[in-house]
Amino acid sequence: MVSFAVLGPLVASDARGPVALHGPRHRAVLARLLVARGQVVSVDALVDSLWREPGAGAVGALQTFVGALRRSLEPGRAPRTPASLLVTEAPGYALRAEPDQVDAWRFEALLRRNPSVAQLDEALGWWRGEPYAEFADEPWARAEIARLAELRSLALERRASGLLELGRAAEAVPDLDSHVDAHPLREEAWRLFVLALYRAGRQGDALAALRRARAVLAADLGVDPGPGLRQLEQDVLTQAPRLIPSETAPRERLVGRERELAELAEAAGRTRLVLVSGEAGAGKTALVREFAARLGRTTAWGPNPDASGVPPAWPWTRILNALGEPVPAREQTGDPAVSRFRWHHAVAARLAEVAVRGRLLLVLDDLQWAGEETLALLAAVIAEPAPVLVVATYRTTEVSAELSAALGRLARADPVRLYLGGLSVAAVAELVGDGPAEVIHRRTAGNPFFVRELARVLDAEGDLPDGIRDVVRHRLDSLPEDGRAVLRRAAVVGAEIDPGLLDDAWEELEIAVRTGFLVSTGPRQFRFAHSLVRDAVYEDIPLAQRAQLHAAVAEALARRRPSEVSLLAHHFLRAGDDRGVGYARAAAERAERDFAPHEAVRWWQAALAHGPRTVELLMGLARTSAITGSLEAARRYRAEALDLAGADLALTTRVLTAFDVPGIWTDNDDPALARRIADAADRVLATELEPPVRARLLATVALELRSAGGPRARAAAVEAEQLARSVDDPALLALALNALWTQSCTRAGLAPARARIGTELVALAGRHRLVTFEVLGHLILVQAHSALADFTAAEAHASAADRLGEEYDIPLVAVFTEWYRAVRLAVTGPLAAAAAAYRAAAARLTGTGMSGLDRGILPLAQHCLYLQHGRVSTVDVSGWRTEQPDLLLELRACLAVPGARTTAERRRLYATLTPAAAELAGAGSGLVTLGPVAHYLGDLAAALDLPAAAHYRQAAEVARRAGAPHWVAAAEEAARNSAA
Repeated sequence: MVSFAVLGPLVASDARGPVALHGPRHRAVLARLLVARGQVVSVDALVDSLWREPGAGAVGALQTFVGALRRSLEPGRAPRTPASLLVTEAPGYALRAEPDQVDAWRFEALLRRNPSVAQLDEALGWWRGEPYAEFADEPWARAEIARLAELRSLALERRASGLLELGRAAEAVPDLDSHVDAHPLREEAWRLFVLALYRAGRQGDALAALRRARAVLAADLGVDPGPGLRQLEQDVLTQAPRLIPSETAPRERLVGRERELAELAEAAGRTRLVLVSGEAGAGKTALVREFAARLGRTTAWGPNPDASGVPPAWPWTRILNALGEPVPAREQTGDPAVSRFRWHHAVAARLAEVAVRGRLLLVLDDLQWAGEETLALLAAVIAEPAPVLVVATYRTTEVSAELSAALGRLARADPVRLYLGGLSVAAVAELVGDGPAEVIHRRTAGNPFFVRELARVLDAEGDLPDGIRDVVRHRLDSLPEDGRAVLRRAAVVGAEIDPGLLDDAWEELEIAVRTGFLVSTGPRQFRFAHSLVRDAVYEDIPLAQRAQLHAAVAEALARRRPSEVSLLAHHFLRAGDDRGVGYARAAAERAERDFAPHEAVRWWQAALAHGPRTVELLMGLARTSAITGSLEAARRYRAEALDLAGADLALTTRVLTAFDVPGIWTDNDDPALARRIADAADRVLATELEPPVRARLLATVALELRSAGGPRARAAAVEAEQLARSVDDPALLALALNALWTQSCTRAGLAPARARIGTELVALAGRHRLVTFEVLGHLILVQAHSALADFTAAEAHASAADRLGEEYDIPLVAVFTEWYRAVRLAVTGPLAAAAAAYRAAAARLTGTGMSGLDRGILPLAQHCLYLQHGRVSTVDVSGWRTEQPDLLLELRACLAVPGARTTAERRRLYATLTPAAAELAGAGSGLVTLGPVAHYLGDLAAALDLPAAAHYRQAAEVARRAGAPHWVAAAEEAARNSAA
């Protein structure tokens, strides 16, 4: 079904995404029919709308436009069958869209139904700008644009009124401030603004707003404020009690938690983050609600729903909406990591701006269900210096791998941690009375939720079922069947319930509230009393019925909220409906646009699991897997996409150029796949190509073949660089420089050349915010400066790489910098600490998918560590790779020196190593070292009856630069012995 969005530029969409509307006059025809709201628009009126002076062919052109629109809007309609959407009806045409198909019509219908604040928030979110924006100057559109703008003002004022009724005055202030600036003659807007300021504790600002209103009305209309504003002014001056409403909803009585409340109050003055944990039902949310009420700060909640159909970082969107702040726009850049970082920083900065106006308490509830983006934003907000206190709750029994990693990162913020155990017997008695307290405490271990549920059953029947979910099922059986059916469908909807998705079953919802299954959170707003209640109801639904309910919810969502592709994907997939695949793909693409690669991976995987394996799905997974650091998975999906592309060169090109992953090691992780990719690239390169495409494919060949590619790979890298410099594409040049770096190990002693590549990469990527390539440049410079024994410079670049990796959430950076620091410790000692550092660094490699780096590197590092400290090594390195032009070229040559027996062997090694005389053997890898190359040249010279002392003196100088006194001593002793 096609949906139409007119609250901004005109957009038509179906399940596959935006529908092509062709040219401006096609769009004008569609807009003119939408403005008519289903009524027939005559041919003459349409012609007059399109042309100021219609020509002889105007009617024919109009018919062409209508035909093209019909093909776009009903692509599946069989030839010569009548249209059902854009219909012909004398004397012209009409658009027979359903009310739910047009966002403006849905918006107007919602305003007629006394909507809740949450529904108004959602509806106002449909606005993307001025309605019918591109037709604002057309006479036929002006009245409708003005009418819709008036409805939006009405919605904003109703939302503000709802927030005031709910006691959330501070959240209403920002939008009302903007609203009165835009519409200064609306007295109702001024009244709400003044009232919100007063209830937010800003009496002086409220009086100033009243003065502004009086001045505007006098200047523009020559009148005084009406009686409502005059009375409000008098009430503010006298601090009339009626300005402060009674509390809108009583909080659940909290018992037995005074110690925890005291700890929270103490923590609020000394930390930015409090982590409240405990088992399900321990009362974490109730504790934080009581704490928030006592703290008295402006508070915004961001619950994490336990369903997978929410957009990335949804809790933070909820928090911003609650504060009346717009979600910052997501700025597209050339690098997804930079885009993501900038958006995180923008959200954190926006919250910091709000906090400057008054200290904030932000609550992230149920963090165990949080997605990667929510957790990453939490770290960004905590890092922002602002008067913001974040309290996060999570279940200790459901800590995901993502949450565990996030808790590790958040440890640097020194959070206060509070664990909620069970209530005491005395606290249970306070809740249920002395009589049953002992029995209930023994059965529940003091779990507050379980205590209350058992007490309800005990009051009714005097019996105590086993287990929390047994209690919920037991109570559910007492409801009439209609009530149970509504609760089952509500459980499928999720923890927070839109009554519209339940066919507005108000009577059943009210019964569910009275019996404690649901709570009302505002006008037309409901949620489950606890997620455990929802879990128990949902899990008791038979699988076949569950699928039917998901299907029903999905259909209702498609009519009411067609833009919520993540939620639609969730429900259609759970229903086993093929449409879920299309929505999952749309959700994945939206997540990528929103810089949420982990969410995108999840949706691409869902689409692939439920639909046919296509190149598009596989490349989506390959691209996002690479961005999130799952390199092995990215290679696997890319290989399968290549198989599907087959002999189709255009499709093969798309697969090969879909994404760039910088390479920082000269051995490939999957040589067989690398050869397949290079061969496929060569097949495409044999055709006529534009320079940018050819450059990217050549860089791909060089990057894939790396040290095993020989002249073929080196020539590809050189040509790729030349082509990239001829076009204005910084990302392409960065890729070509990376390819050139992989081919920079053709002989020993090329660390200075690699340093030049790294320096250019850092400068280029820094200018154009290509952060992954900027990190690559820093890591190349870590390697090059380590080879040159300049550890001061190497450390500076390692720190820069670490900082970027942390800021932009690039986990693999730390793998390389930790190895580098192990190398540096191996140079300076002590030996035991260096050995431990190597083992820790090797552990970081596990699971990275970088097998080309991981193969045998730890034994080699340990072997070299013992040798360069003058110890006997018992480490078996016989399986180490044979000689090849890579970052370990000098190291392998130095390892071969003691075993060289013939003059020819020694001369060959001497010639090989001489260009690297000023370097540390192997340190250019950033992984391992064997000491100054010059020392081994001295040994070879002595064996060849050549002057050796100068080599040893150079070795001592290199060792001094490196800060390795044991190497200095060994070189000086060797120099004295050779002179003697």
